Amino acid sequence: MLSPDQTQKVISYLFRSVEGQAPRETYVILDAARDDGIFPKLANFDTEDLCLYRGGKAIELANVAPYLIDLKREDAFTQWVLMNGWGKSWGIFFQSSVSFKELHRHFRKFLMVYDEKGKPLYFRYYDPRVLRVYLPTCNESELQILFGPVERYYVEGKAENQLIEFGCTEKFQLFQNVIQW
Repeated sequence: MLSPDQTQKVISYLFRSVEGQAPRETYVILDAARDDGIFPKLANFDTEDLCLYRGGKAIELANVAPYLIDLKREDAFTQWVLMNGWGKSWGIFFQSSVSFKELHRHFRKFLMVYDEKGKPLYFRYYDPRVLRVYLPTCNESELQILFGPVERYYVEGKAENQLIEFGCTEKFQLFQNVIQW
C-alpha cells in the first residue's frame, strides 16, 4: 500500500508528458479477481471502463474479469487504485494516444492462448508479475504485436517502492527503466 506522497510520485510518472510527443492518455487494466473490492468500485466511480470479456463470459465472470479503464490524473479512482492496489498485483498501467475502443480491441486479442495440444488457456498478461517477466522474453515481432498502439507499459516491481517502465525503440527493441523512491 502506498502512502499519499508515494502515490503522488507514481501519478506524476504515470501521467508525465514527453516533450515533442503527442499527448497520451493513461490507462489501467485491472483484474477484478485480485480483490473483491475492485468490481463494486467500478460502479461507484465515474470511470470509462469496459470488461475485456464479451457476451456471456462478460456477464458470468463480471466480478472477476479484467477491465480496461481510462485513468485521470486528479480522479479519486486513480488515487484509490494506487493507494489500495499497489503491491498487490491488481493490474498493469500503460499510455497510448489511440481511442478507447481501439485499445479494447487490441487487448482482447491476448486473452486466450493455446497450449501444444490446442487447448485454450487464459493468458493473464494484465498481471504485473506476468508482464514484467514475459516482455523481456519476446522477440521483435511479438513486441510489435504486444505494443501495437501502446507507447509505454508500467508495472509495479518486485519491491513495493519500484515502478518498471517498458517501451520499445522504433525497431522494436525492448527497453526498461526501474524507478525507485
